[in-house]
Amino acid sequence: MKRNGLIYLFAIIFLASCSNSGTGELVGTRKSNKPFYQPDPYGMVFIPQGSFTMGAGTEDLTHSHLIQPKTVSVSAFFMDQTEITNDEYRQFVDWVRDSIARTLLGAVRPSVYLIERNAKTGEVYDPPRLNWKAKIDWNSKDQDIRDALEALYLPENERYFRRKEIDSRKLMYTYYWVDLHAAARKDFSQPGDAKNASFANRSRQDRSVFVHNETINVYPDTLCWIADYTYSFNDPLTEKYFWHPAYDHYPVVGVNWKQARAFCVWRTELLNNAIRQKKGGVALSEFRLPTEAEWEWAASGGNNLNPYPWGGPSTRNAKGCFLANFKPLRGNYVADGGLRTVVVGHYPPNDFDLYDMAGNVAEWTNSAYDPASYNVSWDMNPNYTYNAKDSDPPAMKRKVIKGGSWKDIAYYLQITTRTYEYQDTAKSYIGFRCIQPYLGRNKGDNPNRASRVYH
Repeated sequence: MKRNGLIYLFAIIFLASCSNSGTGELVGTRKSNKPFYQPDPYGMVFIPQGSFTMGAGTEDLTHSHLIQPKTVSVSAFFMDQTEITNDEYRQFVDWVRDSIARTLLGAVRPSVYLIERNAKTGEVYDPPRLNWKAKIDWNSKDQDIRDALEALYLPENERYFRRKEIDSRKLMYTYYWVDLHAAARKDFSQPGDAKNASFANRSRQDRSVFVHNETINVYPDTLCWIADYTYSFNDPLTEKYFWHPAYDHYPVVGVNWKQARAFCVWRTELLNNAIRQKKGGVALSEFRLPTEAEWEWAASGGNNLNPYPWGGPSTRNAKGCFLANFKPLRGNYVADGGLRTVVVGHYPPNDFDLYDMAGNVAEWTNSAYDPASYNVSWDMNPNYTYNAKDSDPPAMKRKVIKGGSWKDIAYYLQITTRTYEYQDTAKSYIGFRCIQPYLGRNKGDNPNRASRVYH
């Protein structure tokens, strides 16, 4: 009987050893074998990977120097179907305003506006998190709440007609970003760290030197309409363009490159935080500005060597109608249907289903501007970038803008045309759109969709 018991015990041990956890096979660490699907981000369209001729040859020697033709390949990504609108950017501004308000209210009503610990796990949050479910009563009769919110309003001596208004100068957004290029160079700027030190020694240094903290005002420069055109009557747009509902679906302007990048960081966290709240949610890749090559590939619609996003050499369709909002003819601004900016998506899209890749407003890219960057960048996902500091000379703060705008002639609407603006400058004719890198298959997606190569 005792012998039978021992045989039974050995049998249990043997069967247990046959489980997946003990076979000795390489099975990976994922407990779930469910395939990863990346959903189409709202308001974005899929841009397949492809190869194309970036730049174009021309008899204009100066023009050829800036856009020397070069065959490049670009990875797949998602791109905003239209430029970011006033209403979409206001969501960012309102989020910053409300986060500051909840922080102020947390000092007087911490049990309402702050979350100090996780209700399920008991984890203590340090610092406490903001409670976004708690509503802000901007007209509260509670004196403590009114006093706390007063810090967000304009001082009484600056108020027009004694009207309480949010002080846009206080709408500051703090975010972090990692300088991966400096990290890749192992460029540790610490005392005693020799540049010729071995990788093993340098890799043990404090990597926090590559993490940068930036605080930036997010409110657009609504005075850009007057600042850009001093001797022109643009006062109505200055007073109404950003906040009035009539302009909700017009492209946001007066946003500099730094603000556009901060918007991308905020949009990334907004989406990923919502995903993390779902059980088992996996965060997606970040939103960012497109590189110059990505923008040019997307604008081409897969039609290689065509000058405009719609293809062909003309700015008109077969019926004689202009295909974009720009400065046609001899300065007849209204000939194309718009005097200044127009509602996004007003003109037909290109073959990638993207609107306004030419005209309406020019667009910021991620790329820094240098006349010779085509010669030094790689031919796969090329991008010349430089993280300029405030102390750097102006030439280092130039960022590439593409697409032309409502105030530009047709030359600037061409896909290959390159120009620039300074990263800390906001203009009434520059906006932006975001991209999100493509990570994997979509549900119901054609498996060949992301592997098509255009020539």
